Amino acid sequence: MTTQLKGMILAAGQGTRVRPLTKDLPKPMIPILGKPVMEYLIEHLARHGVREIMVNVAHLNSKIEQYFGNGQRWGVEIGYSYEGIYDHGELTPKPLGSAGGMRHIQDFGGFFDQTTIVMCGDALIDLDIGSALFEHKQKKAIVSVVAMEVPSAEVSNYGMVETDQAGRVISFQEKPMPQDARSNLASTGIYFFEPEAIALIPPGVNFDIGSQLFPLLVEKNLPFYAQNRFYNWIDIGRISDYWEVLQRVLRGEISYMQMPGKEVRPGVWVGLNTKIDWDNVKIEGPVYIDSGTQIDAGAEIIGPCWISHGSHIYKNAKVIRSVLFEYTRISEGMTFSEMIISPNYCVDRSGETYYIGDDRCPLRWGDARF
Repeated sequence: MTTQLKGMILAAGQGTRVRPLTKDLPKPMIPILGKPVMEYLIEHLARHGVREIMVNVAHLNSKIEQYFGNGQRWGVEIGYSYEGIYDHGELTPKPLGSAGGMRHIQDFGGFFDQTTIVMCGDALIDLDIGSALFEHKQKKAIVSVVAMEVPSAEVSNYGMVETDQAGRVISFQEKPMPQDARSNLASTGIYFFEPEAIALIPPGVNFDIGSQLFPLLVEKNLPFYAQNRFYNWIDIGRISDYWEVLQRVLRGEISYMQMPGKEVRPGVWVGLNTKIDWDNVKIEGPVYIDSGTQIDAGAEIIGPCWISHGSHIYKNAKVIRSVLFEYTRISEGMTFSEMIISPNYCVDRSGETYYIGDDRCPLRWGDARF
């Protein structure tokens, strides 16, 4: 049990790199097996005894606030800090930056009065929080960043940390080019903050943790440490990441994520009240078919696949290593391979997006309710 630790989830970003998924959803609400990413984070914090959690919100904030409410369902307390302005009769999101948002919370009600774990709301993790907190306390750090080694080719996607032998951070580079990177230790967007660190953030301005606060800590030679930890950290930074996450989850590679539904055949899980012509369809797991889904004769589903509730796969259609959002219709004879499909758009694993009626796309799909 972790005691004396508060939580902060950064959830104010627009998620531009995972559009169109974030056109109608804030990034922390992107679903994994029917549950928002942020719900897994809250469950993980609760398991480690973190009971008080602040969330900064901006883009489509009401979707987060209405879903999570005051946190009672998870045995935690959740508070929200909206970042935006009221302009010409409309609320306009205006994020203050990851650090600026924290300073805003502190100036309002003084939430950060003890050690706080800060994390991004768009990654799946199974970090041993108690062990990481112990190391943070042992080193008497003002800030600790949890880091992980990544291949050199991927350093431009992350904030990169350079440390001395004791783990003290001597430089921090925000998304450097591979040839400029001074290390291959990436920040995983999980930090431990002491209240004194919050006081260093200038009030009332847009201020970022990685590109502004961390270099300031290095410049002031404050006790700022990186922890090189090995754990499951799955960042949903891009569409291709989201597709890959779902493939890994369905293959059972992430131990704490249980398949919903009932396993009716080896590797095939099914929700309630489905209509499937079992004698005349080909289904190769791992596949999860959610409630109210209809699969017609001649259809093929080759896993890993996740078919969300209310979907309809017409006869002789093929769905291969793909994800269907709720109420998606796959038209007769169509083949969708390695795609994310919603009633309005489909995205291939590289991020190429097609909307309904796009002449460039030979595929036919739509809303199963019509």
